[in-house]
Amino acid sequence: MRILVVEDDHILREATVSILAGEDYLVDQASTGEEGLYLAKQGIHDLIVLDIMLPGINGLEIVKILRNNGCAVSILLLTAKDSVDDRVIGLESGADDYLVKPFAMRELLARIKALFRRKGNLIIEDQINCGNLTLDSKVKDAFVNEEPLGLTNKEYEILEFLALNKEQILTRDQIFDRVWGLESDISSSIVDIYIHHLRKKLIAYGLDIFIQTVRGVGFMLKVS
Repeated sequence: MRILVVEDDHILREATVSILAGEDYLVDQASTGEEGLYLAKQGIHDLIVLDIMLPGINGLEIVKILRNNGCAVSILLLTAKDSVDDRVIGLESGADDYLVKPFAMRELLARIKALFRRKGNLIIEDQINCGNLTLDSKVKDAFVNEEPLGLTNKEYEILEFLALNKEQILTRDQIFDRVWGLESDISSSIVDIYIHHLRKKLIAYGLDIFIQTVRGVGFMLKVS
């Protein structure tokens, strides 16, 4: 799973990124509202940890822009303000949860896991259930009837991204940015190679048709 942390306090941002990376999350970070909004618009994150008071565009404006553009990513707001009105404003803007500074990192992790559990019961105790497939984020592999597929890390990350967005088309660039990062200089055509490898591992179980190519656009995991 990939998380975006948008926080202008350098010490808090680095501490948060370190803790999340230690929990095996993929993490991107930004220190300004403009940079955070740009990264959020790429559509490659499962959750955004977003400070309200940011240089440039503030967190509430970012939430409104994302929601108005149809972005449904889970958003956890961070703020130093603790009044009921401030919390209500944050949630009414479209955020999913609200955490007041200073906070314990244990609480942040608990809030993040709770938000993931809300995703239509798709994610349960570090597992993603998708049709006959079960993805386990702890071992970075997928299973069919408890038999492991033997995925590489990149194969797992691609399949996880598709599973978290099942029935939705993901562009080749979205998959590439999610798995290889926004600053990678590798050609995005590598996505097609890994999709081919995934299908070869799924074909033994008759599940290769799960990953469908949407010509000229990208790929989709279709389980119905």
